[in-house]
Amino acid sequence: MLDWIHGYRKDWIKPDLIAGVTVAAVVIPKALAYATVAGLPVQVGLYTAFLPMIIYAIFGSSRALSVSTSATLAILTGTALARAVHGGGATELLTATATLTLLVGAILVLAALLRLGFVANFISDPVLTGFKAGIAVVIVLDQLPKLLGIHFAKGNFFHNVLAIVSGLPHASLATVAVGLVTIAILVTMEHYAPRAPAPLIAVACGIGAVALLGLQHHGVEIVGLVPTGLPPVTMPDLSLLTSLWPAAAGIALMSFTESIASGRAFVGSEEPMPLPNRELVATGLANVGGALLGSMPAGGGTTQTAVNRLVGARSQLAELVTAAVTLGTMLLLAPFIAQMPHATLAAVVIVYSIGLIKPAEFRAIVAVRRTEFVWALVACAGVVLLGTLQGILVAIIVSLAALAHQVSSPPLYVLARKPGTTVFRPVSNEHPDDEVFPGLLLLRPEGRIFFANAAHLGHKIQQLMAQENARVVVLHFRAVFDLEYTALKMLIDAERKLSEKGITLWLVGLNPGVLTMVQRSPLGATLGKDRLFFNLDQAVSAWQAKGAEGTATPRSCES
Repeated sequence: MLDWIHGYRKDWIKPDLIAGVTVAAVVIPKALAYATVAGLPVQVGLYTAFLPMIIYAIFGSSRALSVSTSATLAILTGTALARAVHGGGATELLTATATLTLLVGAILVLAALLRLGFVANFISDPVLTGFKAGIAVVIVLDQLPKLLGIHFAKGNFFHNVLAIVSGLPHASLATVAVGLVTIAILVTMEHYAPRAPAPLIAVACGIGAVALLGLQHHGVEIVGLVPTGLPPVTMPDLSLLTSLWPAAAGIALMSFTESIASGRAFVGSEEPMPLPNRELVATGLANVGGALLGSMPAGGGTTQTAVNRLVGARSQLAELVTAAVTLGTMLLLAPFIAQMPHATLAAVVIVYSIGLIKPAEFRAIVAVRRTEFVWALVACAGVVLLGTLQGILVAIIVSLAALAHQVSSPPLYVLARKPGTTVFRPVSNEHPDDEVFPGLLLLRPEGRIFFANAAHLGHKIQQLMAQENARVVVLHFRAVFDLEYTALKMLIDAERKLSEKGITLWLVGLNPGVLTMVQRSPLGATLGKDRLFFNLDQAVSAWQAKGAEGTATPRSCES
């Protein structure tokens, strides 16, 4: 607890105070806006930016991470609540929110007790890129009606698109104008004054316009009554646990994934890396505590953490300052928040949600590997077409499918020797003079060989043997860190079949674990010491000792 206090320096106080106030100017307007994304009253956003921040500052291991809510968590929360309390009143909605947040916190704490911090890496980066892009599309589509001043019953993606297009002739011009001006302010300030609190300025302009021009009398909808004072204690409804826990598990996963990613991205050069299991405890307790004061699910936010670090935060004191400013807002500024146009909040959400779509990331992925680009597109489509909560499942399934695809076909290289050296490298058209040995096939598989890929790897080896007309097959196992029992049985069977055909199998460069596996099996006795080698140079020397036919031949001569 409070690790950052140890070694705290006096010269950090000023930058921490400045950072805390600056981040509050970014967090508070966005928290208000994200509450509306979840279909909740705006004050719930304030509650989320208050107690969860304080609790994380006490227990968290990241000095820069700023904890409240995010666009991703907001849309997931809204989807979960819409299913659990469909058509319910405000009281039922707030009770369900507290229950959901408590469940999220409990799942995170349980994950910490089970040492599941590694799940932060369970969704691959390309899949996460696609997932967030899909979330952005869903959020923008959800907020466009507020920006246009139109209303319709929400449905699936295509229904909502058609409804928006059909509603364009009925859009409120005054509402559209407010939204467009807000977007212009945000985009301009992000471009020309990135350190300025653009959301605060945009929201202040919206409130000022309502006060001066009476926009509510011209069809512009405003937030309305916002309670002043501390949030009331909200008790969860245990009868909702069964219906909410699947959604809570998905939200917990995204909360932790976003938090640990943000914490790692902005760690200082002299700061310790965030500890995954410690972060599970901190974000879990932040949600448990926040639930009792009506918070929605919370987690670390990338934008606010970036601002925190950019302005110069040195420790979690900055987050405590942000929470204090949020408290002051709840106590003093509620009447002003009540005058905020919904179009302004929608514009804030849309601008920052579009930031979740990263074309540069997609270009980088497709430049490196097209297969993973397809995974990203599938994850994006899963969110857009199936829904946000189902999208998490799609993202996990796609990540597992990508992993299965990779491990099911481990790399297998045919090796040749660099002339005049003992260096062996994969056969390549770039090195036509590398030496090969007629009748000797040098192969190097890489990765773990186990039941899921052993048969496929054996099939590839058989094809290469047929092409090369090999009499001795050498498997260089230096890059094989594990040989699973099923794969070992297949290797024993393969050696027997090769022997019946007059082909000899040699193994080279086995690590201690794999060597022990082989020696304990019948294959160890079959190979003996004469067919096990420390390195490829020894194996080639043994082959050449068999006779002149083992003389090295440049590949260019063979071709």
